[in-house]
Amino acid sequence: MFLHRLHLNQRCREARRDLADPYEMHSTLCRAFTTPEQKCPPGEVLWRLEPETDPKGNPRVLVQSRSTPDWSRIGIKDWFAYDPDPPIDLADRLKLDSLSIGQRFRYRLRANPSKTDIRNGKRLGLLRLEDQEKWLTRKGKNHGFSLVSIHVSEERMAHGDKRNGGAIHAFSVLFDGILAITEPGKFNAAVNSGIGRGKAMGLGLFSVVPIP
Repeated sequence: MFLHRLHLNQRCREARRDLADPYEMHSTLCRAFTTPEQKCPPGEVLWRLEPETDPKGNPRVLVQSRSTPDWSRIGIKDWFAYDPDPPIDLADRLKLDSLSIGQRFRYRLRANPSKTDIRNGKRLGLLRLEDQEKWLTRKGKNHGFSLVSIHVSEERMAHGDKRNGGAIHAFSVLFDGILAITEPGKFNAAVNSGIGRGKAMGLGLFSVVPIP
């Protein structure tokens, strides 16, 4: 499992398109991990547009993948502001094979806190801070961690356009804070596979950094 840090060139028309449409961003990123005749395997790519930029203001995108990419397959001149950083082997960096109960990490997750409307079966975004925190607490219980702290920011509605003309909408928030592991196996799986819905919309990437 590898982590990649990219910076995009806002002077590039296609980069601006991808930054504005997360569904297009996902499609562009997937080209680096598949051949043109293949579809991107489910779970191959998780990504997130970060609130931080580089010193020149270039937007930063984190990408987590199961395999190493060939960035040349993206095939868009000047899409990158400059060459991507070397990939980080997350299993080695995070020591995922030797996690322990009680171990603490800083975390970041952009996710779609939501519930199903029992009247029509549609997903509804949770707009109240209390409900958003409860949603993440439940996810933590299911994925092997408890929350020490939660900070919620950057509420937004993501919009995307499918190739068949259909529109996609997903409410999202950015969660940051500190957690403690309760079940190492479940926690490991969450880091590998992400948390929540909307992964093709840049949601679900569960980033963690150990606290010494």
